[in-house]
Parts: sequence; C-alpha cells; structure tokens
Amino acid sequence: MSNTSSEFIPFTRPSFNQETIDAVSEILRSGWVTSGPKLAEFESTLSKYFGDRPVRCFANGTATMKIALQVAGIGAGDEVITTPISWVATSNVILSVGAKPIFVDIDPVTRNIDLNKVSAAITPKTRAIMPVYLAGLPVDMDQLYALAEQYKLRVIEDAAQAFGSQWKGKKIGSFGDLISFSFQANKNLTTVEGGCLVLNNADEAKLAEKFRLQGLTRQGIDGMDVDVLGGKDNLTDVNAAIGLEQLKQLPSYQARRTNLARQYFDVMRNKLKAAGLVGLKLELPVENFTDSNWHMFQVVLPLEQLNADRAQIMADLKEIGIGTGVHYPAISGFTLYKNQGYKTSDTPIAERIGKSILTLPLFPAMADEDIGRIARGLVGILVKYTKN
Repeated sequence: MSNTSSEFIPFTRPSFNQETIDAVSEILRSGWVTSGPKLAEFESTLSKYFGDRPVRCFANGTATMKIALQVAGIGAGDEVITTPISWVATSNVILSVGAKPIFVDIDPVTRNIDLNKVSAAITPKTRAIMPVYLAGLPVDMDQLYALAEQYKLRVIEDAAQAFGSQWKGKKIGSFGDLISFSFQANKNLTTVEGGCLVLNNADEAKLAEKFRLQGLTRQGIDGMDVDVLGGKDNLTDVNAAIGLEQLKQLPSYQARRTNLARQYFDVMRNKLKAAGLVGLKLELPVENFTDSNWHMFQVVLPLEQLNADRAQIMADLKEIGIGTGVHYPAISGFTLYKNQGYKTSDTPIAERIGKSILTLPLFPAMADEDIGRIARGLVGILVKYTKN
C-alpha cells in the first residue's frame, strides 16, 4: 500500500488476505458458524504456539481477563494491583468480580507498572498482580514473578497487546501464571473480536470452559449440569477461522511492524534535529527490538513546552490526513473511579503521561514513505506550537 499526501493514514488498520476471506466463506457455507470444530483447531494451534500449555478462547479480551480472575478465585474483599495506564477494561473486570483495583504508578520510560513500587501497595487483602504490557512491551518478567513468589500472589498478565512479544527469547504466554490476550480488530493478531487465555493445567481449562458458557457441563448425549455461575463468552468458528489465517501471517506482520518502528526512530530524530527542536522533550518509546511486538508507536508530547494541548495537535494532524489515538488516559480520572475515591494525583507519573501520550499510525500495510509524512507532519505542528 502507498499513501499519497491526500490519503488519510489511520492509526491502525487490520490486514485480511484472500485466504482469510475464503476461510470465512467456507465456514458460512458449512452451516456451522458458532463454536465448533474450527474453534477446537484454533485452540489446539494456539496451545502448540505457547509450548503445549492449555488455551481457551473467548468472545473478547475483556471476558478473558474476567474469567482469569474467576479461575484464580478472586472475589469480594480481595485486592488486585494493576496499572492506571490501560484500557479501562483492565480495572473494570476487577470491579466486576467484586474485588478492588489498587493502582500503582508507572515507570516513565516503559510506561508500564513500576514493579519497584508494588511491594508498598501490598496488604493482607492483596491476592493478585495484573500487569499490562503497554504497546506490547513486557515488564521485567523475572522481577514480576519474584514478587509474586515472595508475597504468594497470583499473576494475571494483561497481555492484550503483547501477542508475539518475548522475554529473554521466550514467547509471552509460554511461561508464567494466567496470561490473557486480546484479538480485537486493532491487535497484531485479530479475529475481529475475541481473545484467549493461557492456563496452567486441565482443571483450570475446564473451569474456564464453564465460566465461558453458563457454567455448563455436558454429560452423555442428553445430560447437562450447571455448578458455577457462568456467562455467554464463547468464540465462534467464524472468528477462529480468521485467527488461524492470521497466525500464518504473524511472522511477516511482526517483521514489518519492527521495520516500521525502526524507521520511526531514525526519521523522527532527524526531523526534530533539522527543525532545530533538539531541546524539545518529545518522549519516544523504549527502543526495544528484542522483546516488544510493536503493537503501537507512542510518543509523549512535551505539553509544558507547547502552546497547545493534545486535542489541538490531534486535530491538526487529522487536518493533514494523519490519524492518531489516545492509549490511555489514567483510569483513576474517570467518573466511575473518582466516585469511589480514586485520584489521579496518587499516581502522578501516570497522570502526566495519560494527559500527553499520543499513538501514531503503525500497521503492516503502511508504506515506508508514510513514516516520513507522519514525522514531517508532527514535527511541523510542534514547531508551530513551541513556546519561544
């Protein structure tokens, strides 16, 4: 794909080849469109991908996280430590099982939860840690699991954005406790909507299946029983067919994302230097080409050096045909959370970054020249608004 200066570049766009379209058509023609043999194949393929660990798929990544909490036995009166910089689903699922999210501030460089601050937040009610791998960058996994071992806590990894990411050469999801992935439309691997949960053993997998579909267990040809309260969170064969084709393309998608991210660093720095903005404190992401899957490329705007807010910069970029996103404002600033006593000032780094983080376009179908156009557009706008 190539974008001219008149074409709009969205911040993301999924890629579906003809094989994917044909696979979906085959499912529709088969007459079996809900959970069935294609879902079983997808789960089996994912299990192999994660080193033969049990994997169960769900209708979306939110259900995946909620069911992970239920499998771990998290409920009323419990506390779960997490980050305030994430999609609000991360903390909403904690509330939905009757537990309380405890927000720990983030590291300003990685923008992930600061594991050095976790111990101070642990109380007798703490049952789990739920880290989020923002833009696909994992936390220090050795430190994370050392903390969990020290305090006897479950770990529920919100790896929604981290499919394909690694830690010391091992796939995220191939080790650890409970690992939740999203397959939503903007993810590196998408099933349009969906998600999967990597579990520890067959018993956990069976329990996850119950929670996925009304707590149901079938017995023989006509018997059934319900012994836990479940929901309706199953993934369809249509989604599974898309996921199987996406898995085949994942290596090429990943290579392309990494290549585009490398170009971003080079071009952005060159444009800033050429514009005389070397003193501008535009914060680029961690330059990690080993562990990150480059789900997103995010910058933190130096709003204190500008005569404009983030909304104005986004509007100016849109005017010149460049789409952007916000991932994310601090969760504790939402009315639902403020009404429960949460304050963004309790996590000041997250508060600052949540107000100034900006997601730039990054998806496999982008052309190389798009990077130059985006960098040129952003730097031009920064020049326009930089304080004298």
